[in-house]
Amino acid sequence: MNNDLFKNKYRIPTARAQWWNYKNSAPYFVTICTQAQLPLFGNIINGEMNLNNLGRYAEWKWNDLPNHHSNIELIHFVVMPNHIHGLLRINNDDINDNSLVETLPATSLNATSPVINVSHNNETLQATSLQNSQNKLTKQFMTSISPKKGSLSTIIRSYKSAVTKYANANNIMFDWQPLFYDRIVRNDEEFIRIYDYISHNPKRWEKDELFSK
Repeated sequence: MNNDLFKNKYRIPTARAQWWNYKNSAPYFVTICTQAQLPLFGNIINGEMNLNNLGRYAEWKWNDLPNHHSNIELIHFVVMPNHIHGLLRINNDDINDNSLVETLPATSLNATSPVINVSHNNETLQATSLQNSQNKLTKQFMTSISPKKGSLSTIIRSYKSAVTKYANANNIMFDWQPLFYDRIVRNDEEFIRIYDYISHNPKRWEKDELFSK
């Protein structure tokens, strides 16, 4: 393996996973499983993955991702019988490493201390103002949890959707698990370990925690 792959371009300064902005430039290790971890992509014989048509499409579609998401660099990938592993880097140079997920601002109205107005019109205005504040907070909350353009969630969602559409179009019974697993790769040692894990996953299939016959 070329050691140039592990130089500073694959480093990130610190681990801040709890508040990490998944548009940040960094390498990510992703695992996506089939529903109920059913072996729908093929099987492993003598330590080698034998892809069926769906498995071949899942592999091709992953390799096709940069054609639809110009901010990503694919590093390594493997299709297993019931899951895929991908190592990729997001390159969003316009995103600062310190740009964390914003917390919602506190409401300016104290719900435990309602304002009592003598005028009915004032009560109506107060109720309208409260409703507008609640609507604004709801919109801010939905915006904060929605996948952002260029983010890891958006990229993986598009990938999962494309594979599912292919399966449906070809009358293949298939579905993904609703979520996916991700890990921010924090240093060179971890990067090399993950790269090695992906490379040897088929040969070590029977020892894999996702192993199924």
